[in-house]
Amino acid sequence: MSLVFAGEAIVDVVMRVPVLPERGGDVLATRSEVTVGGGFNVMAAAARQGMPVLYAGGHGTGPWGDLVRAALDGEGISILREPDPTRDTGFDVALVEPDAERTFVTHLGAEALRQAGSWAVVPARAGDIVYISGYGLVPDGSGPVLGQWAAALSDDVLLFLDPGPLAAEIRPSLLAPVLARCDWLSCNEREAVALCGEKDPAIAARRLRERTARAQVIVRTGPAGCVLALRTDPVVFRVPAPEVDAADTTGAGDAHAGVLLAALAAGNDPANAARRANIAAALSVTRHGPATAPARAELDQWIARHGL
Repeated sequence: MSLVFAGEAIVDVVMRVPVLPERGGDVLATRSEVTVGGGFNVMAAAARQGMPVLYAGGHGTGPWGDLVRAALDGEGISILREPDPTRDTGFDVALVEPDAERTFVTHLGAEALRQAGSWAVVPARAGDIVYISGYGLVPDGSGPVLGQWAAALSDDVLLFLDPGPLAAEIRPSLLAPVLARCDWLSCNEREAVALCGEKDPAIAARRLRERTARAQVIVRTGPAGCVLALRTDPVVFRVPAPEVDAADTTGAGDAHAGVLLAALAAGNDPANAARRANIAAALSVTRHGPATAPARAELDQWIARHGL
């Protein structure tokens, strides 16, 4: 069983700032770095748990594309496509505040595939897990291409949807068939509000489950862990996370998704998979950088040491 990542690996230009600048203003960063992020964080988290991962998205020709390919190679992640000779990979600017909250501005590049039939070459086999994100569904050119392919995946492939921060910008006509097909829907509290208007995560999880035909729903609740709404149980229940001192929340949701999927692929039931994902996300926010999910041995040792 492999993770087929039908998302976007891009470059993060990270700036740590004392405060977000006012409109038209400026602020001096206390620290900065350029690193690979976006969907790479999910793939790295799953690969570090021992799951085979295939990057099925696009990547460009240029310095950003070179960085992405080197990072994928460093994690042992396979690449499906040749580089796009006409465009470079996209990037974002991430502003990280002292309380570890982050704000993004993103420019998409070669990772956004616009040509009809672009996803038909993806080898999603029975038992594989396909991951898609809202970042891929929003753009006018590439969103419908990805959405139509994902909605038509065969039933023996598990489809995981993370609508992401741009959840409210996905066209309803495009989102509906993907929701009807997906097997897992994962979002944070802010994204849940955007999708269903409900602030209470437990109620939101239940309402989102009702919007899907077959999906299990997970609403991530930050330091509190997550809420699960399963198809097999009418009760929505909370899965707690350990308390940690957060240094940088960038990539925490990605770490959660990658470890959750690896745990499900390894045969864990949803509650245990969510518990592992919560712990991995908690460990990731204690470190600076986007791709800070722990390896499987480190996660197992932490769980054993704390009697979980």
